This record gives sequence, structure tokens and C-alpha cells, in this order.
Amino acid sequence: MKIVDIADEIFRELDQPTEISIPQIAFWIRVNVGTLNTLIYTEFKIDDTTLEISPDPKLEEKSVLKKLYIIHYYDLKTRASLGAAAQDSVIEVTSDGSTVRKLNKNQTSQMFISLKKQEMGELNRLIGSYKSLYSDPIQVAGDDTKAAFGAAADINRINNS
Repeated sequence: MKIVDIADEIFRELDQPTEISIPQIAFWIRVNVGTLNTLIYTEFKIDDTTLEISPDPKLEEKSVLKKLYIIHYYDLKTRASLGAAAQDSVIEVTSDGSTVRKLNKNQTSQMFISLKKQEMGELNRLIGSYKSLYSDPIQVAGDDTKAAFGAAADINRINNS
């Protein structure tokens, strides 16, 4: 799977925002493959020659990667709106029967923070689901791990109990 294809999917899912581009998203994916590996215990690598991810991520792994980018995107939007909030103190001006209302930057920031928290909750659910589907047990304890010694051993165990 090409990183550009994943970046295009993310770009379209975000409704093609004008402030970012597919190459920016692709660069972010290349840089943050290690975060994906850490979260879901995988071993994806970026091929030095093609700059593509290998092995090809499955649908669940792509979903986690997309969610990571969407959280990053909302974090950028929050920072931008908070920076603008310091400069924009006028919310509404009325003069000669006309009203000009500016968007309240604090409310915008709160909206992005809320969206980011929602996406983080979904990310945690995705990670939990992924780990339960694809993880192996670390330890299996109990008598059921020993190999049977034949019918005679089973009869002796039954008689000794």
C-alpha cells in the first residue's frame, strides 16, 4: 500500500481542507509510523528507496493510522484558533443599524478540543480492538499446558484424587 493512497483517504475523509495537502499528510505518516508501531505492537518500516510503508498495512492498522492523523489535525486547528484568540477581542460591533459579528475564537477552540477528545476515545477503542484481535497470550498457566502421558497416567491421576 502506498502512503500517498492512505494520505488521499485521510484528505477526503477530512472533506479536503484547504490548509493541508496530500503531500503534507504523506510526510506526517512517514514520520509517525513509529507511533503506530508503539501503539499496536507492529513492525512497519519505511522503505528507503520508495519511501513507502512495508509490509502493507491491513484495514485495522490503516484505521489506527488515520485516527492518529485526525487527532493531529484537530490539535493543529486548536493551536491555530487559540493563537488567534489572543489577537481577536472584538466579538460583535453594531453601528447605524448594521451588525458585524466575529466568530468567538474561544468557542472554536473548545469545539476542536471536544472533537480531539472524541477522536482520542475512538482511537483507544480501535487500539483495544486491534490488540484483542491480533495479540497472542503472553502466558498460559495451569495443568492443561502439560502433555498427556497416556491412558495409564490419566487412570493414576483419577485414582489418586
